[in-house]
Amino acid sequence: MKVGLSLPQAPVDGGATWTDILALARQAEDGGADSLWVCDHFLSRSADGAETGYHEPWTVLAALAASTRTVQLGPLVVATSFRSPGLLAKMAATLDDVSGGRLILGLGCGWHEPEYAAFGYPFDHRVGRFEEAIRIVRPLLRGERVTVAGTWNRLDDAVLLPPPVRPIPIVVAADGDRMLGITAAHADGWQAAWFGLPDARFERDRLRLVDACRVAGRSGLPEILVGLEVANGGDADEPHVPLDASAIEAALAAWAATGVGHVQLGVWPATAASFGIALDGIVRFKANAAP
Repeated sequence: MKVGLSLPQAPVDGGATWTDILALARQAEDGGADSLWVCDHFLSRSADGAETGYHEPWTVLAALAASTRTVQLGPLVVATSFRSPGLLAKMAATLDDVSGGRLILGLGCGWHEPEYAAFGYPFDHRVGRFEEAIRIVRPLLRGERVTVAGTWNRLDDAVLLPPPVRPIPIVVAADGDRMLGITAAHADGWQAAWFGLPDARFERDRLRLVDACRVAGRSGLPEILVGLEVANGGDADEPHVPLDASAIEAALAAWAATGVGHVQLGVWPATAASFGIALDGIVRFKANAAP
């Protein structure tokens, strides 16, 4: 099982500048992480007016691709709402080339309506728009020519030149039945959600994915990826694992036992000290999991 770390992008109290992000990324790579991940949001805006903004993910990923050597890189996840499918495929192919074939393309349909309203993106038919987008992105990333007269997109003999250097793996974040069906039909991986330890919710959704694959005529499942919340304290109502190396090691072992292929740690606070504890847990897990 691979284990990665989610990088901070919100400049809270002066943190998460590019200098901060790069330092954490290099610490993670040197410390044994398999992957690094960034989110795709303009901002989060709560009902009480509180706001948090985020650095743009493709820009950060491109800089990371040129600044790291071995870790896989991915958005967790790109909202197909924010970029046209052709542009999204072009960006992914270029980033994969820059990184030397290290991109995992995480895709989702988006969910935070306030950022859609703020920046003028349509919030209607998000799943329908997503399905049309992935039907365009996937063949483009496999070097195919695409002509589509869709509900929201029109392409005429579109092709990526230079062509993608390899078939880039596509992971879809899904929990609803329609999105699980799209995952079963078109994705290489399923991004389950954020959890603490494996629970009934995960098993319920995994079984729903099994059903979706059966309906789609797919033998076997996509690779399963999950986010693991790690927090020092944390909200008692939100599932998470304590920021403790032994607890992280045990949680990773529990997820490995479910057959999950890749876990991303969302560590809070996202500091060098916290990353050091998380990396210690990752190293311990890998040492004990080795044959």
